Amino acid sequence: MQYRFYNDPSHAWLAVKRIELLRLGIINKISPYSYQKGKTVYLEEDDDARKFIETKKALNEEITIKEIYHKNTPIRHYKSFSI
Repeated sequence: MQYRFYNDPSHAWLAVKRIELLRLGIINKISPYSYQKGKTVYLEEDDDARKFIETKKALNEEITIKEIYHKNTPIRHYKSFSI
């Protein structure tokens, strides 16, 4: 499955559907440093995205990442992640 990795000059986030975090059993491990909008969670790159990728790899689930750069990303204005 392909995921979008959004980055700006100082940080990055991996866009993942909330339902997938539930399916993988890691939704309780996501920090408030990630953001959410609608059914999508934007996992911050330093910890939350790493947890997601490691979980997918441990389950032998394929992951492809497409990087998208924005000088001024709107992600920073989304709500902080909460369960």
